[in-house]
Formats: sequence, C-alpha cells, structure tokens
Amino acid sequence: MNLNHLAIFQAVANRNSVSGGAELLHISQSAVSRQLAEFERALGVHLFQRLPRGMRLTEAGRVLLGYANRLFAIEAEAEQALRDLHQVARGRIAIGASRTIGAYVLPQVLAAYRQDYPAVELSLQVENTQAIEDQLIAGEIDIGFAEGIVRSDLLDYRVFAQDELVVIASPRHPAARRAPLSLADLAELPLLLHETGSGTRAVTERALGAKGITVRPAMTLASTEAIKHTVATGAGIAILSALAVRTELKARTLRVVPVRGLRIERPLYRVQLKKTWPSPALEAFVPYVERAMAQG
Repeated sequence: MNLNHLAIFQAVANRNSVSGGAELLHISQSAVSRQLAEFERALGVHLFQRLPRGMRLTEAGRVLLGYANRLFAIEAEAEQALRDLHQVARGRIAIGASRTIGAYVLPQVLAAYRQDYPAVELSLQVENTQAIEDQLIAGEIDIGFAEGIVRSDLLDYRVFAQDELVVIASPRHPAARRAPLSLADLAELPLLLHETGSGTRAVTERALGAKGITVRPAMTLASTEAIKHTVATGAGIAILSALAVRTELKARTLRVVPVRGLRIERPLYRVQLKKTWPSPALEAFVPYVERAMAQG
C-alpha cells in the first residue's frame, strides 16, 4: 500500500472534498484527483461516492479511514518520542557500579537527575568490576563506574575522579588520640578488612606492602557498612574510601587517623563500550556524576 496515496485519501476524507484535501496538503486538485484514482485502482475498490457537492466515504472508505487514522497517529507518536529522546524528556539508562561508587556516590546523583528528568527510567546494579565489564560487553548496561579496571579492548576507560583511602577509628580508640601515627604504629594495630577479592582491600594491601607492612587482618568483614559499625565499637581500625565515611565523620562516630608517610589514592573510572553512541539521556547523566564528585 502506497503511504503517500493513503495520506491523500485521509486528507480528502477529513475535508470531504478533493479541493479541501488539496488545500490541506498544499498540492494541486488535479494531483489529488489523479493519485486518489490510482489508489482506488490499486486497491480494487471505490473509496468515495462522488456527489454534486463534496464526497462521501463508501463502506470500504470508512474501514480504511479507521486504519489510516491509527497509522498516522502512531507515526506522529513516534516522531514525538524521538523529539522527546533528543530533549531528554524520556529514555532509559541502565547503570552498573562497583561497591563504593554504587553505595556512596550514585544515590544522590540518581535523585538529582530524576528530579530534573522524571520521565527517564533509571536502574542501578552494584557489582564487582569484572561483572560490570561483562555486562557492558553483553549490552546489559549502558555505562559502568568502577574503582578498578580489569581491562578489555572492547571498553573505553576514563578517569572521572580520584578517591582517597583513609585510616579510620572510633574517636575513643587509642589510635585516634595518638594521631598522627607512624607507619610502625599502624603495623601494630588490629586492622579490619574487606574479603579477599575486594578492590578496596587490594589497593590497601598494595599500598601497605609498598611501605613494608605485611597485612594481617584482625577481622574480615563482607561489607563496608559492617566494617564501619565494627570500627565504631572500638574493635580496631580500617582503611576505607573517604567517600564511604563522609556521614560518619560529620556525625563524629568515626575519625580519620593521619599516618605519616602514607597517602593512598586510586582513580575512579567511567567505563563504556567502544564504538557506541550514548543516548541524550545518558549524555545528560554523566555531568551529574562529575558535579557530585567535584562538590565532595
């Protein structure tokens, strides 16, 4: 079926005359009459009864007009949807993030973005870095944020911020009262760590190993929250992302313990699949993350 002919038919039907349809479409009456006749011949039916004054739909014409109206309504809806996407009025973003970023950076980012773009659907999965990279390659998520990289040639890695790992203790812990500590002091303190395989633990072990300190965890805990709560009881110290302890530092339930000669930093990466074009919704999302990190 010729959609141009269908559009001419719809215009004539809506105006009940060839002249009215021609005026609506800004083409000549002769062109409308000719193409309408071609359409009827192609379909093998009469769509209009020609009357002395105007035109009236036949039964076949009434049936076809219902389909034409629906078809062109869907076309208009599709065009509006594409305009909405371009203007970030709608869309969907699937995000993957490693533990620290997913728990302590992105929640406030998602809230701010949602307030500005309420029609965009957001989803967040908190996984380890390997899982994030696998999901990007599989097309299951649109963007990843990670504290470390496994490295794939299929992915583009960009540093969007620097994270500092800090030594924390309960304000009542002797280490907090003796600060700043020496490296020798740090080596003697009971250290609480994440489980083996954690990115934060790996960075901690490398940094302390470079200073000649062998890491012997006094306690291994499965989550950052568990570590923070345990440290707050005075059971030991920990080395965590400064991002993860902002609330506790403000509430003074934890304290940063400076250690002379020790500064642990790590880059935070934005990871995306190479040779893909981000949606307008995703392009609008990235600056929210960068602003959140800049504001601290």
